[in-house]
Amino acid sequence: MNIQLQCDTISLISWALFSRKTTRYLERAIARHEVREIEQRHTADGPRQDVTLDEEDDVVIIYNRVPKTASTSFTNIAYDLCAKNKYHVLHINTTKNNPVMSLQDQVRFVKNVTSWKEMKPGFYHGHVSYLDFAKFGVKKKPIYINVIRDPIERLVSYYYFLRFGDDYRPGLRRRKQGDKKTFDECVAAGGSDCAPEKLWLQIPFFCGHSSECWNVGSRWALEQAKYNLINEYFLVGVTEELEDFIMLLEAALPRFFRGATELYRTGKKSHLRKTTEKKLPTKETIAKLQQSEIWKMENEFYEFALEQFQFVRAHAVREKDGELYILAQNFLFVCAILFQLETILSQLFEK
Repeated sequence: MNIQLQCDTISLISWALFSRKTTRYLERAIARHEVREIEQRHTADGPRQDVTLDEEDDVVIIYNRVPKTASTSFTNIAYDLCAKNKYHVLHINTTKNNPVMSLQDQVRFVKNVTSWKEMKPGFYHGHVSYLDFAKFGVKKKPIYINVIRDPIERLVSYYYFLRFGDDYRPGLRRRKQGDKKTFDECVAAGGSDCAPEKLWLQIPFFCGHSSECWNVGSRWALEQAKYNLINEYFLVGVTEELEDFIMLLEAALPRFFRGATELYRTGKKSHLRKTTEKKLPTKETIAKLQQSEIWKMENEFYEFALEQFQFVRAHAVREKDGELYILAQNFLFVCAILFQLETILSQLFEK
């Protein structure tokens, strides 16, 4: 297992293989050196002792981010807050960004996440599909969160990203660099990079590591993705309403996200990553993609997620003068009220 350090955060590469490129080899050599430093830090004064965590700190969040859904913008907020809020950020970096892990890597990953106490509380992020920790017999599962996007808008963004990159790392050469064909031209020509099959991504990311999840157009995968979204994810937002997603996280999980809303509104990194040279598709192009059964299923999942997010938001915030405000605590412990009432009545009867 290789680890990369950054700003009191640690980037975890649980299963990456050595790259043929010299730069990747050097990165991993440095990572191994840094791992040894961490281990020495804990063994310098003798045998390593078990770390006891408060319940508030014994928390892991996994953000299995879907590509081109404003995930970098959101992750930057986690990095910016980690020192202030005292948690660790860990990057899950798989070989070739493969979202499906081998069985042995699944075991390693689950063990790392659940037993690495020194890195708790921890915020893990990476382009990996949902993994059910319960099947590995762990006592305490991580908290899953995610963000999804209108499927056609996501595909268009990814199409141009592969060709022109973004303003996050403008000098990096992209895989399709040099291809000047617009998305409209690609669809009209029946190109593979804009084919309806390329829309099939958000469903399998939520569905998980079962083979059927990655069978394009699987109705079972769609239903499983819906089930996981409702039952296994703490909160799923949408790119189009990212600020509201951040606001809800800050209200519900302040241990990690205290100050996130203000940072998103005013911070320099909030909208750092923008795909360059992106051209909006024509109505004809959109209509052609919408004829596909794959789009209908991905869009059904998106609409399902959007409805659920808006439901959660409606019960958590109120709008006033065009601004959203988090509701104060809106429940009471009845047993405590009855006890107080009983005490008051007893005092009255004594008089």
